[in-house]
Amino acid sequence: MTSDSTTAALGQRVGAAARIAAWVTLHRHTLVVWTAIVVWTTAAFAKVRSEYEQYQLGRFDLGDMVQAVWSTLEGRPLENTLASGEQASRLAGHVDPILVLLTPLWLVVPSPLMLAAAQIAALGLGALPVFWLGRRHLGSNTAAMLMSIAYLAYPWLAWTALDAMHPVTFAIPLLLYCVWFLDSDRLAAFVACGALALACGELIGLAVAALGVWYALARGRRRAGFAICAAGAVYTFVALFLVVPAVADGGSPYFGFYERVGGSAAGVLQTAVTDPTVILSELFAGNVFLFALALAAPLAGLFILSPLAAAALPTLAVYALADGTGPLDPRQHYLAAIVPFLVAGTVLGISRLRPKDHAPVAAMVVVVSSGLWAIFGPWDGAPAASSFWYQSDVSARHVAALDRAVALVPDDVPISTSNRVGGHFAARRYLYMFPILGNAEWIVLDTHDLWLPDERLPVLTERPPAHVAMLATRMQTDPRWKLVLEEDGVYVFRKRSA
Repeated sequence: MTSDSTTAALGQRVGAAARIAAWVTLHRHTLVVWTAIVVWTTAAFAKVRSEYEQYQLGRFDLGDMVQAVWSTLEGRPLENTLASGEQASRLAGHVDPILVLLTPLWLVVPSPLMLAAAQIAALGLGALPVFWLGRRHLGSNTAAMLMSIAYLAYPWLAWTALDAMHPVTFAIPLLLYCVWFLDSDRLAAFVACGALALACGELIGLAVAALGVWYALARGRRRAGFAICAAGAVYTFVALFLVVPAVADGGSPYFGFYERVGGSAAGVLQTAVTDPTVILSELFAGNVFLFALALAAPLAGLFILSPLAAAALPTLAVYALADGTGPLDPRQHYLAAIVPFLVAGTVLGISRLRPKDHAPVAAMVVVVSSGLWAIFGPWDGAPAASSFWYQSDVSARHVAALDRAVALVPDDVPISTSNRVGGHFAARRYLYMFPILGNAEWIVLDTHDLWLPDERLPVLTERPPAHVAMLATRMQTDPRWKLVLEEDGVYVFRKRSA
């Protein structure tokens, strides 16, 4: 090779390296965001996989979603075994047909962890619209990058990702994309994304309706905005008052959470007229304030500078009126239609500050959110983890006993199980919640799992250890059942032949 050709080749390599370096420099903020998404998604999935292998992700709620997806592929769309022991479409309680769109993933990877991974990946990708909003409104790639990291560092997002899995959780990234498309006046893209968001749950219509009001008033697109508002409201009305009653042969089972304020949507409205103090006392109760404070603190409350944050109020009001602590627990999925507006509202709120303050304030939000994650995040020993119902120490011996129990039971036979082990049996038609037996042919009872179905509401309640032990003793003396395994508090029974 001549010196000229050598020089030319060297020049080409130097030129290519320079172009790559220039591209990396130009897109370094985007690369950081994608790196953060990949790291966050990988870490969250590793945690979920560990929880699943330790039998911490149970029948409620991962098993429910697995059964609905599996049943859809078997030709019975969204069929579940209800907590009562009856067979019905999932639409009898929740209108979240987005589960149907997950069925192709099950064909590729038929594992409950596939659904958990899909939820985590979707949440991670929610950082992108946050980044895009920041670039547009903050005028700084650095500030935009920091806000996308603040979203991923938001401690309650991590809890929601690990709470595998709930269709409504997919609404978090979808609503962020909805905000982005409306902010860009891309109505066709918004309609497609909004339709997917609505398919995540019956109450998402309230969030879409509120988003439409924001678009009409804050962006001056009144005709389109109020059309969006009407569409969201109609969806929730149809879902709650037409779809659920038609499938469930009655009202929504979740109306039972509103007995104190009327017991139904119409009852709540009647109470608001006849005794408004009851409604006000629920809306402004101390636990509602603490819930709002928990959601606001990681974002330093900066979303109050943007009217977009008001889009979270309808959903917040719905859960404030409900009985029980679950809906007002920031570690659970109920915040799905609230967080997107707080995060996007924070970006828009910061944009109201002086331009020179955008990046420093965004950095402060990252520090605050990360600091609170270090205290309240889903890691062993954190204060927020110690009281969460599925967080407990599981010995290797107990896991081994559960593994042997799972291996004993044939595929697709009707089964009744304790909650935590039930997540491993969900790809079958009949999956009863012990002590409901139905037409079960096998029973797997874990006496370390104290969570049993509630007789009144579609939830689980914690029972005393003596009560669960009594149920195990009763099963051992029942002549209809044969004990085939007893190890470390795990019992497997098989139904005797007639």
